[in-house]
Amino acid sequence: MATKLVIGLDGHGSGERALAYGKRMAELIGDCELIVVYIVEWSPYSFQTPEENAERHKRREEEISTAMSRVVNPAVDGLKAAGVNARGIVRHGDVAGALNAISEEEKADQIIVSRSSEGGFAKRFFGSSTSNLVMSASVPVTVVG
Repeated sequence: MATKLVIGLDGHGSGERALAYGKRMAELIGDCELIVVYIVEWSPYSFQTPEENAERHKRREEEISTAMSRVVNPAVDGLKAAGVNARGIVRHGDVAGALNAISEEEKADQIIVSRSSEGGFAKRFFGSSTSNLVMSASVPVTVVG
């Protein structure tokens, strides 16, 4: 059975460091699959106008498609070109909760994220999201500097 590592990306250099570490671990482990994940942060508790609610599903699908084409697919393609078994997932939700849920669904062995930020996901992530993930994750979490 292959080892599964979930890699949290943010679309910036900090996510690239997590990706590079995950790639290195996959090479060392051998029989390993990297699951490259991008979370579009979204709160079900934000207040929306009726017009915004009507457009919400369409906007959500557009955000997922954009994140997949701009962030996840290039990362997965690069890993595959290097001979690493990889695939990508994009989700909406709370960063820590979604990463943990994906690791449970995929029966992952570890989650890898980056701690330094140049903006986006990692900037939000190292705050309470990192703490929440580290404290509540059902698998080990590696935080890359």
